[in-house]
Amino acid sequence: MDDTHPFFARRLSRGQLLMLDLVAGMCFALVSFTVAVNATALPPWMRIAIPLGLGLPLALRRLWPLPVFCFTLVLAIFAALVDAVGFAYLAPAYALYIVALSGRFGAVVPTSAIGGLSLVTVLGLAVAGAPRDTAPGWLVHLDQPLMGIAALGGAWTVGRAVQERRHYAARDAERLATQAVTEERLRIARELHDVVTHSVGLIAVKAGVANHVMATRPDEAHDALRVIETASRSALVEMRHLLGVLRSSSKPEFVPAPGLAGIEGLVAQARLAGVEVELKVRIGSSDEAKEGQPEGRGRPPEGVGLSVYRIVQEALTNVIKHAARARCRVSVFADGKTVRIEVVDDGAGSRASSAAGTGHGLIGMRERVMMYGGTFEAGRLSGRGFRVFAELPYEEVS
Repeated sequence: MDDTHPFFARRLSRGQLLMLDLVAGMCFALVSFTVAVNATALPPWMRIAIPLGLGLPLALRRLWPLPVFCFTLVLAIFAALVDAVGFAYLAPAYALYIVALSGRFGAVVPTSAIGGLSLVTVLGLAVAGAPRDTAPGWLVHLDQPLMGIAALGGAWTVGRAVQERRHYAARDAERLATQAVTEERLRIARELHDVVTHSVGLIAVKAGVANHVMATRPDEAHDALRVIETASRSALVEMRHLLGVLRSSSKPEFVPAPGLAGIEGLVAQARLAGVEVELKVRIGSSDEAKEGQPEGRGRPPEGVGLSVYRIVQEALTNVIKHAARARCRVSVFADGKTVRIEVVDDGAGSRASSAAGTGHGLIGMRERVMMYGGTFEAGRLSGRGFRVFAELPYEEVS
C-alpha cells in the first residue's frame, strides 16, 4: 500500500475544512427540508427558512463558532417547539464542538458534569424507550429535549477531550524536543571535552618540558615539540570532523568512530608524554583471548567501543595532567556480555574524586557508563595513586 499521500491522515487546509463544513451544512439542510415539508401547520416560507437556517450557517462554524452556535441553538429550539424538525438539535451540537475545541470556556464550564449528564440521559432514554400514546402530552414530547441535551453535552465533551489531548500532545512534543536538544548538547559537550582535553593536556605537558630543557637539552626539547605538533594536528582533525557534522545541513560524511583499536594510539601518546603505560586488552573468552589484540569474538558494538575509547582517553589525560611521570596500567577485558575498563596509576598528583562531584572529565565518564546501565568508580588509592574502573554491559556483535 502506498502511504506517500495518505488521505485521512494528512492535515487539511483551512479552506478545505470550510468546504467540508459547507457540504455538511447543505446535507443537513436538505435532510431537514424533507422533514419540515410535512409540517403543514407552518407557512411554506418557514418550511424552507428553518432547514436553511439550521444548515447553511454551519459552513461558518470555524470562522465564528460562538455566534453560529447561538443562532442555530435558538432556531433549533424554535423548530422543536413548532414540531418542524425533530432532530434540529444536531445543528447546534455540530457548532458546539468547535466552541469546545477552541478552549475559550473550558475553565468555566464543568466538562465532567456535562459528560456525565449526557451519558445518564442517553442511558435513561435507551432503558425507558419511547413514551406511549396514552402518556401525558408533556411526557410524550420530553424525548426531544432530552436527546438535545444528550447531543449538546456529547459534542461539548468530545470537543473538550480532543482539545485537551492536542494540548497535552503539543506539550509532550515540546518536552521531548527540549530533552533531545539537552541530550544532544551534552553529547557534543562530552565529545568536545574528550577531544580537546586529551590533546591540550598532552601539549601543555610537553610545552612545559620544552620550556625547561630548551637551553640545556635541545634534543629533548625538539622531541617535545614534535609531540606537540602531532597532538595539535590530531586535535584539529577531530575538531574539524565534529564541527563539520554540526555545521552541515545535509547528510555528513561520517568517518569511522574511534574504538578499541584506537586504544594503542592513546597509550603511545601517553608514553610520549613520559608516562609508563602497561596495556592489557582481552576480547572474548579466556581460551580465545589475546592480550593486546582488540579484535576477536565477543567484541562490543561500536557505541560501547567508542565509550571505552573515551573513558581510557580521559583517564590517561588525567594521568598526564596530574600524575607527572607515573606508571600506569590500562586493562580492557570483554567477555561477550560486559566490558571492564581499569586504569590505575601510582602518581602522587591530587585529583577531584567522583564522590566530590567535580571535574567534567569524571562526570563525562560517569555519563557514558550510565547510558548503558553500567558501573563506574573513581577515587584515590590507599597510599598514592588513582584508580578509574568502569563496567559496561552489552550484547555481543556477531
